[in-house]
Formats: sequence, structure tokens, C-alpha cells
Amino acid sequence: MSWEEQGQGYGQGQGYGQGWGYGQGWGYGQGGGQEGWPQPGRPHQQPYPQEYEGGHGAVHGQQPYAYQQPYAYEPYADQQPYPQPYADQQPYPQQYAGQGQPPVQPRPVDRTEPLPAVAVDEPVVAVDEPVRAGEPVGPGRSRPAGAAEPAGPAAPAGEKPSGAPGAGVRDRYFDTLRALALVRVVTYHTFGWAWASLVFPSMGVMFGLAGTLMAKSLERPALKVIKSRVRRLLPPFWFWGVFVVVAMMIHDWMPGWQIVYWIVPLGDPPGNAWGEQAWEILWYLRTYLWFVLLSPLLLRVFRLAPVAVLVLSLVPVMVLTFVWAGPDNRVGTALWDLSTYLFCWILGFAHRDGVLQRMKPALVVVLSLAAMAYGGWYAFAHQGEFGTYDLDEDPLAQAFWSAGFVMLLMWAKAYFGIDFARLTRYRRTNRIVTVFNARAVTIYLWHEIALVLAVPLIDVFWNVPAFEKYLPLDSLWFMFGVGWVLIVLFVLLCGWVEDVAGKKRPRLLP
Repeated sequence: MSWEEQGQGYGQGQGYGQGWGYGQGWGYGQGGGQEGWPQPGRPHQQPYPQEYEGGHGAVHGQQPYAYQQPYAYEPYADQQPYPQPYADQQPYPQQYAGQGQPPVQPRPVDRTEPLPAVAVDEPVVAVDEPVRAGEPVGPGRSRPAGAAEPAGPAAPAGEKPSGAPGAGVRDRYFDTLRALALVRVVTYHTFGWAWASLVFPSMGVMFGLAGTLMAKSLERPALKVIKSRVRRLLPPFWFWGVFVVVAMMIHDWMPGWQIVYWIVPLGDPPGNAWGEQAWEILWYLRTYLWFVLLSPLLLRVFRLAPVAVLVLSLVPVMVLTFVWAGPDNRVGTALWDLSTYLFCWILGFAHRDGVLQRMKPALVVVLSLAAMAYGGWYAFAHQGEFGTYDLDEDPLAQAFWSAGFVMLLMWAKAYFGIDFARLTRYRRTNRIVTVFNARAVTIYLWHEIALVLAVPLIDVFWNVPAFEKYLPLDSLWFMFGVGWVLIVLFVLLCGWVEDVAGKKRPRLLP
């Protein structure tokens, strides 16, 4: 489920908001709810004007706040995504007459022996959420203590069965939410719709999913889990960063000692205005990395008093908003991002430990709606301060709206046992969801560059009379489509790095 400086170093007082510039910088840019965005159109004799909004995101007391862009990358264990049908019952071996041995008589049927259980519609159980004996499996239902769990689907030859240690199947509910979040990211960065953050707060969703999976992973030694997460995250970042850093250096940028943040993004990596459109999204990787490092301690504190810690996780963002805005540097920016999404991350812990499932439904609904109501009211009531009601510009509104929204999603998942298992029946849709999850980091890192490159590519189309006559070249929807074509191209060319990072055989598509 997460930059702010420009030029050589960090503290030059410039934020890392966005503008629809093309010519001075990477390209089109965007800022939710702002006017004057250049539309794709005929080739321009002069470069597009570069406009960047000062102060990337929310500011309290002139404190820059990182512009929120979704994605959260959280890899699953190397599990097969498709549930396999139950193996057909094999007939008892028969020796036919004439082969030198007498025929073997079939085994008599014991009428007291139960028939083999074949459950074609057995729900897919997520590897991060096993159903245990006595644990509720739906509203008002629970498996009796000591009762055996239903048999899992048979695994293909050479693969572990679902009941084997370390094996399992993917939870398509979480996978679908992650795919929707990535689509929302690209959509928002194309059209800049402020209301999109209200319809689906993708960043809160992504951090909530990541928190759930992190809590599950921490059943293993913490050091191994952190090492695994860092290994999966950094190689795709390094591969992408080589192109961005070299391109900025070609365009008259020379980094100082801050270049170390391009190796381990514990702080916002530096960059110039020309490459801002590409590197500003790195705030998410920085925030995610800090949450991973802090999770062993956070999870231990959470389990001491789950409900109290969950409620108190909203206090830091309120302190930063109303009491102290934090330092005006990389540390301050990181504090804002961590505070904004701390509740969603710990909410993932609560989902994993069954805290939400044990809460009364009426209480969960009331608290969720109340948090969303406060977040929505604060966003609209402070439009004058932030220039828009876009939640990505207002950390307090984002924190409360995402808290209520994600709580409802997580509670519904736990209480009703939603798993989207039937999604696997639709091959194409299921395949798309699988690719989105296996290439989530690639899509997130390269989507801005894809949208930037779509603008000059469309300008070339204007030189073809047939394209000019029959294609809507001046439409943002057309740019949206071209952007996705380029994203697919980047997935094919660069997605294999995620396989290498996960110690898997590189593949063109998963």
C-alpha cells in the first residue's frame, strides 16, 4: 500500500508536486484538481511549459508533505496462483487375462466407508490466512474443535500439495484489491481526478494488505523476513534507477553524497526538475521500507493491547497536523508518510490476528463510517488551505478516510470469508490479476515514464493523416490507452528483474 527535493541536494525549499510540463522535464505531470493542464494535441513548436506545484503534498506550518501515490508492493510466497481440480479417483490396477497373470479381483466395497470428498467449489484459502480448528469461517459459523480441515486440491506433478508445509494458494480477494489499486494509480496520474482518492484510497488499501502479509511472514524469524522483503524490493528499484539517474545526469544533474539514497531509499532520493516526474513516486518505496524495518517492534507492541494500539495509531498524524509539523527535511517528510498510513498498516496486523473478526459488526461499521465522515469533512472544509479536496494532498483527511475504508474491506473479508475463489473460473480475468500481482513493482515504477512517453508519441501520430482523421489524438482517454500499451511493453522488457529478486526463474510473463 508510499521525492520532495529538486536540484543537487535536498533542502532547496522546493516541493515535489506535479505540473503538466513537457520539454523542460520528463513530460506531462499532473496535479489533482488544477487547471491549465496541456492536453495531447498537435505538435508544439515550443516545448510545453514546465509547472511544478511547490510543496509535494500536505503542509502544516509550511511543512512539505509527500504527494501520495499508490502502490504497495508486497510479494506472496512462491505459490501457484491457480487452484487445481481434485485428482480423479484412479481405478485399482487391473491385470488383464492373457498377460501371464490371473486377473486381480476388485476390492469389496465396505458400506460403512465414507465416500471420498470431492469439493469442486471449495473456497480458496489464502496462504496468509489459514482456517484453524474452532476458528470462525463465516458469519455465525465455525468449525467444531478438533474437526479436520477440508482436503485441499491435488497439486500437479512435481509441486507440493496444498497441505504440505510451505504450500498454499493465493487469496484472490487480496490479489484483486492490489490490481485495482494499480489501475487506480495509473488512472489518477492520467486524468488527475480528485474524487478518485475518495472512491478508492489505493494507498491505504496497499498498506493494509502489506501489513497483513507482513504479520503472517513474521511467524518466521524477523531477520529472515526483513532480508527477504528488502531483497525483493531493491533489485527492481536499482534497475529502474540506473536509467533515471543516467538520464538526469545527461540533463545537467550531478548528485552529492545523497546519491546513497538511490542505493537504499531510507530517505528521499535526490533528483533534478527534469526527472521529477519519474522519481517523485519513490516516496512509497521509502515508506514501505521503513514499515518493514519497524514491523517486528510494531507487531510486538500491537499484541500487548490490540484495540488500544490500533486506535492510538491515529494520534501521530493528529499531532503533526495540530501540534508540531516536524522538521523541514527528509526526516519530517518520512514522519508525515509513516503517520498517515500507520493505522492501515497496523489494521493489517489486526486482520491477521483475527481482532477485526471478533469485533461486533455494528461497532465496526459505526467506527468505520465515523472515520470516513471525519476525513471527508476535513478534506472539503480545508480546500482553501490545500487548494483541493484531493486526499493525496491532505494527510489528516487521507489518514481517517483510508482508516474507515480499509477497515470495512478487511472486516468484510474476515467476517464473511470473502476470497473471490470463483475468479479462477474466468481465465482471462484471473490471468490479468496474476500478472498485476507478480509485476506490481515494475508497473508502479515504470507507469509514470510510460505516461510521459505517451505524449511525444501521440504528437508523432499527428503527422499521419489517417491517424489525425480517425483517432481521438487530443483525448486523455487515448493517452491513457497508449500509456497502458507502453506499460505492457515495460513489463515484458523489465519484469524479469522481479523474478530474479524473488530467486525464481526469469520469465517474460508469470
